[in-house]
Amino acid sequence: MYRFFIFAFCLIAACGRTVPHDARIVVAGDSVLAWNRSAEGSVSDVLQKLVKEPVGDVSLPLAQVAGGFGPLNIPRQLYGVRAQWVVVNGGANDLGINCDCSDCGAILDRLISDDGRQGAIPLLVADLRGQGARVVWADYYTSPRYAGTACEAPYQVLEDRLGRMADADSGVTLVDMDDVFSPNDLSLFDADKTHPSAKGSARIAKLVADALLSEIEKFRPENAKLVLIKSKRQQTCKFTEFQRVDALQGSGEPDHERHQGNRAFAFRLP
Repeated sequence: MYRFFIFAFCLIAACGRTVPHDARIVVAGDSVLAWNRSAEGSVSDVLQKLVKEPVGDVSLPLAQVAGGFGPLNIPRQLYGVRAQWVVVNGGANDLGINCDCSDCGAILDRLISDDGRQGAIPLLVADLRGQGARVVWADYYTSPRYAGTACEAPYQVLEDRLGRMADADSGVTLVDMDDVFSPNDLSLFDADKTHPSAKGSARIAKLVADALLSEIEKFRPENAKLVLIKSKRQQTCKFTEFQRVDALQGSGEPDHERHQGNRAFAFRLP
């Protein structure tokens, strides 16, 4: 049994995507984002076509935010990943494993506090923001399987708390899948009436793309701006808006400056 479990775990992990070296966008999370990957119809597959640039994908089915191990823990999916935008979801498997829809207060608090400032989700987002990434958190849709049941309540609490978290940081955007889903439209759902169909995954990708595209245009390398700042002691060339240091290789030794919601790299000029 143990060997079977290890084999199954390795198989799940092997189904995950890698992150292309030139990807500025990375998707992480659970099965809602990973679904339809075998048919090249997952959220990241469609998102890549919409934004017309590489998109990394480390999302996996069964992944949790506060639980799980290895790549089945969403924060661990992102260990070592550096991206300008991280699209992420999570919490459903934490809730499904740890509560029965009617007594979810403790696990909700573990995920995110009422004010949206503490818990596993804000900690993950703070880590990503500290690395200079902007975050798009994708909140869940209501599935036909759970619509009208007691299971809707904890997800509404989760959404409200995520909204407070996003309101506190301009570098965090909350997108609500319910804006593009209806539990009455079964064409958006797989046969299990829980996970998205290919059409549903495409809807999610479009929702995320709409949140990203205007900013992506600003930060494309050809649109980046160099700002020369003169001082008495030295001249500094500052390359702003998350562009990579190696984009200016040969400009000199970098002095790193980090700012809330923005990363700037300063280079000494001869």
